[in-house]
Amino acid sequence: MGDRDLSILVIDGDPDRAAVVERGLVEAGWVRVSVIGPSVNLLARIQALAPDVVIIDLENPDRDTLEQMFQVSRAVQRPICMFVDHSDDHMIHAAIEAGVSAYVVDGLKQARIKPIVETAISRFNAFDRLRRERDEAQAKLADRKLVERAKGLLMKNRGLTEEDAYALMRKTAMKQNRKLSDIAQSVITAFEMEF
Repeated sequence: MGDRDLSILVIDGDPDRAAVVERGLVEAGWVRVSVIGPSVNLLARIQALAPDVVIIDLENPDRDTLEQMFQVSRAVQRPICMFVDHSDDHMIHAAIEAGVSAYVVDGLKQARIKPIVETAISRFNAFDRLRRERDEAQAKLADRKLVERAKGLLMKNRGLTEEDAYALMRKTAMKQNRKLSDIAQSVITAFEMEF
């Protein structure tokens, strides 16, 4: 799916402002645009629409409204562009912590929509890739720790060498068509049950 095939959701309580945003998006080549206003069940509505990108346009939001939008940002895990007319350092920091991809102060101008949305998408994709790489590295490290712990238990309790303990777990994993870390967890669980 190309960037122009993305579905974009605009959240704006002002129909006139929302129309400007929608027109800017369509003129920039995005035709799959939906517009909704803020509501109590906003998160459920967003999840039902499943947009690829969310644009939130708030003229003069109060802290409660901003906090609701930041909760949406944390839950949705999509590129989010938030436009506000006024802000302060606390709100900027909160927006970044919530995962907002673009936080633009001083309102929304139609000519700025395309570069801001493109930047938000790129920024989100870069952070998402980094998050996935971090999660994969953490999972590999956790798996490695399990294998090391299981090897140690086999060496201590069965009198095996490190190589033999590893070979036994690897052979068992291949025979049972399971991951080595799953076998290691089973070994650890088995030895913990003996006590």
